[in-house]
Amino acid sequence: MLERPRVAPYLTVTPASGAIALYIAIFGAKQKAVMPALDGLRIMHCELEINGGPIMLSDAFPEFGHTRSPLPGEPVTSAVSLEFASAKDVDDLFQRATHMGCKPETVPTNSFWGTRYGSFRDPFGHRWLLNAPLM
Repeated sequence: MLERPRVAPYLTVTPASGAIALYIAIFGAKQKAVMPALDGLRIMHCELEINGGPIMLSDAFPEFGHTRSPLPGEPVTSAVSLEFASAKDVDDLFQRATHMGCKPETVPTNSFWGTRYGSFRDPFGHRWLLNAPLM
């Protein structure tokens, strides 16, 4: 039996193909599965591996329910938190992301809770939280 993670974020993002390309470039994501929609324009489902864990995503399909992508300028209220082995990993990823059009929220800093922490929002509105232990 295939072992599935107990929790995996699922993002609705349009265009999903753009998000997939950005996440591969920023995070070094590995594409595990992709299902194009019958319309040939959208992605029905994609599974990426980022930092050893799954992130799933798709375009919005309002014709099948109420799911929609955030509107331009509308903040997304959920976030994806990633844990890294070193502070340098956080700094490098934050720099790569912001150079590729992501909006910085918290520049990497040594937090009072004991991690190197940084956060940014990608061009699709999703928040990414980066943490690594201070050593």
